[in-house]
Amino acid sequence: MSIRSLVCKGVSALLLGGVLTGCASGPNANPRDPLEPYNRGVSQFNEAVDDAVLKPVATAYRDIAPRLVQTGVNNFFGNLGDVLSAANAGLQLRPREAVENLMRFSVNTVFGLGGLLDIASEMGMERTRTDFGQTLGRWGVPPGPYFVMPIFGPSTIRDTAGFAVDSNGELVGRTKDVAARNSLTVLRVVDTRAGLLGATNLLQEAALDKYSFTRDFYLQRRQNQIEAIREAGSGLGSVQRSDTQDAQSGK
Repeated sequence: MSIRSLVCKGVSALLLGGVLTGCASGPNANPRDPLEPYNRGVSQFNEAVDDAVLKPVATAYRDIAPRLVQTGVNNFFGNLGDVLSAANAGLQLRPREAVENLMRFSVNTVFGLGGLLDIASEMGMERTRTDFGQTLGRWGVPPGPYFVMPIFGPSTIRDTAGFAVDSNGELVGRTKDVAARNSLTVLRVVDTRAGLLGATNLLQEAALDKYSFTRDFYLQRRQNQIEAIREAGSGLGSVQRSDTQDAQSGK
């Protein structure tokens, strides 16, 4: 069984546990965060794992691995992510973004050494990152309570369900060789964490309550993204694009 499968099963169990413990929030709970006691506990766990394992490994990777290798790894996983983004853009009725992401994947896979080189960006093909949580939001599924996933961090009930769908559909998870699949999963986690080192250092310096700051930032950002997606899907506007992966999860 892959690392990602184990995490997804753990998330499902913790979702149930989080709902069952929601009654412990108290009368002054944030209405968007009725599971706050549970979420703060998971956040503390995530910080402990990050301090003990993820951040030191990511820092060593950033400091030791040649810049060319880091760029190639980031491009490779970004290229794989374009497939899921294309599928979700199609489900969101955004055909231009769906086609562009598919074209990016095709060009980078064929001419970019399997995605190690980002030829598509050099050709002016824009990347649009989107996920199934945003697809659900596009069609009116409410976010539900704020929910902190083990290891993967800030989310909502809706976005956690979307994360599970995306995890089952992404190409690394479909690799048949278990050792290769787990190695790629670990490498992607390290690459993602290395890209967030600057942001987490800034958060530690700026926020008095990291939990509240992270929660409010995440919820507002997701709301803005989904509102933009709804406008784009209705032909009323355009969605801001990004050539880099979103941090959340994911999300």
